[in-house]
Amino acid sequence: MKTTSNKPAGGAPGSSKGGKRLKSVLFYGIVIVIILAIFAALKGNGNLKEISFSELIKEVNEGKVTKIVESGSNLTIYKKSDEGKEKAVETSRIPSGSSASEQGLDLKKVKYVSTAPDNTEDMIWNVASILIPLVAIGILFIWMMRSAGAQNNQSLGFGRSKAKLYGKDKKQTKFSEVAGNEEAKQDLEEVVDFLKNPKKFAEVGAKIPKGVLLVGPPGTGKTMLARAVAGEADVPFFSISGSEFVEMFVGVGASRVRDLFEKAKKNAPCIVFIDEIDAVGRRRGSGMGGGHDEREQTLNQILVEMDGFEDKQTVIVLAATNRADVLDPALLRPGRFDRRVTITLPERRERLAILKVHFEKKPVEADVNLDALAAKTAGSSGADLANIANEAAIRAARGNRKTINNEDLTQAFEKVSIGPERKNKVMNEHDRELTAYHEGGHALVAQVLPDSDDVHKVTIIPRGATGGVTWTIPPEDRPYTSIVEFKDILARALGGRIAEEVVYGRDKITTGAGSDLRNATAVARDMIIEQGMGSKLRDQVFHEDEGGMIMDRITHEKPYSDKTAEEIDREINELIEEAANRARIVINENRHYLDKIKDALIKEETLDGDQVAEIFKGAKLPDSAKLY
Repeated sequence: MKTTSNKPAGGAPGSSKGGKRLKSVLFYGIVIVIILAIFAALKGNGNLKEISFSELIKEVNEGKVTKIVESGSNLTIYKKSDEGKEKAVETSRIPSGSSASEQGLDLKKVKYVSTAPDNTEDMIWNVASILIPLVAIGILFIWMMRSAGAQNNQSLGFGRSKAKLYGKDKKQTKFSEVAGNEEAKQDLEEVVDFLKNPKKFAEVGAKIPKGVLLVGPPGTGKTMLARAVAGEADVPFFSISGSEFVEMFVGVGASRVRDLFEKAKKNAPCIVFIDEIDAVGRRRGSGMGGGHDEREQTLNQILVEMDGFEDKQTVIVLAATNRADVLDPALLRPGRFDRRVTITLPERRERLAILKVHFEKKPVEADVNLDALAAKTAGSSGADLANIANEAAIRAARGNRKTINNEDLTQAFEKVSIGPERKNKVMNEHDRELTAYHEGGHALVAQVLPDSDDVHKVTIIPRGATGGVTWTIPPEDRPYTSIVEFKDILARALGGRIAEEVVYGRDKITTGAGSDLRNATAVARDMIIEQGMGSKLRDQVFHEDEGGMIMDRITHEKPYSDKTAEEIDREINELIEEAANRARIVINENRHYLDKIKDALIKEETLDGDQVAEIFKGAKLPDSAKLY
């Protein structure tokens, strides 16, 4: 059970491998054919039946044999076939040290032809006895050499850059294809102008910027904007992730950095894009590894290479991160990443533009309202909106429909935001009632408190990992959050637990409020530590970098004393207790409304915002629950 609020919180390698594989297959195929041919030659007349000399004498005496051809001690026996033609069918051998007549064969009863002995078979056998071992040894030698060569190539290429090159042969991205982020695009248009007309800036003594840092939350389109810069400037685009520089072997990352920048200089003017640069660009001096730390060596090499660019060299490094606060100061100084472009979550009009892009090639019904969807998706990134569009198309396809309707949009939005429905999960009547009271408590507190977000939907159908959901959405995009709004968020989060306490008693509360309590504690802690909204610790921030490496946190002291830590804990506890008390006052004052929404939820299972507003019509905020 939880409350959900929409708040911002180089060439084709495959072709070369295929060619090598084809050559190997042809080579081994030729070897196999040669060996088979040798064995076929050795086999000789292996299809003729061999009989003893005594059997031959018997057949001659019976008149079955028409001709015998002698070749040394070997005899080939001919008989007439059913068609009356003479055909070799058997072989025999004259006992050594004698002739056919001496062994009792009557030469008058058969046509007997004597020919010179054929030593071809013996010669082939002698040659094969030498050739076959040599071929086998040769194949083994070639296989060993190829294996050694592959290992050498792998070791030699270990320090080479893994950056992917997107040149003019690839489909290029333009600014027109990137919806939203108009301010960011304006900042990046200057970079495009640098790449297109470097002489214009050089004539007035202006230096081309070496590095541009794209900063923004995940999914806001940083990589797409970088590709759009390359597309607009019509220059090659090298793309690599920060994590691809670092390996377990010291020095590999620095080697790959050198190789990347050498390639970039050869392809200038061009763009080098390093995604998630915080993987190698974190602040140095953690105390671990010293100067031999692989991550620090890689960062040092990046700094050296960026300093090494010539003034007239049009190579611009774009980097993306969502953790600019952890980057090393040397990376951000003028002359390196001296330009920062902030990419924010899209506002309503930008969300509408993004949705139009994603639905442009999807068949939608005429009454589909993308503007309403844009209004409900406050705090969603471009990636979230793309996911909603894709889920809507999937739902339409599963329903065997050719077009997407408004119901598809609604269900896709809810699935992405709060998880899929789990209607097959069976709850007994008591659990259904408890869930209805719990979600009703969230909804009642949210509806009554003046600075809370509007209730969008309440359901007791399990969704995702929760047993039910109370979903609130702000009426408009808010760039800031006040103290009273934070306190209403806390009270709303605790409304479910307090409703269980009021209805069933303090000793019968359940684990259904687990996620609510975690969220409330996180909000209260953020208010005190990050926003300076405490009562005694007002206007003070005690920021902690919780995203660093474990040893970074061990070797760095907290930015406040133990006494201050105790005061922070006390302030957080006071905020939680105040929120629980406000929720308790609201629910006790409007107790009969809680029963009404419980009955409606058990009957309908899901209520939308208008139905909730109708049920709570007349619910009031007691004076003791007011903050001002």
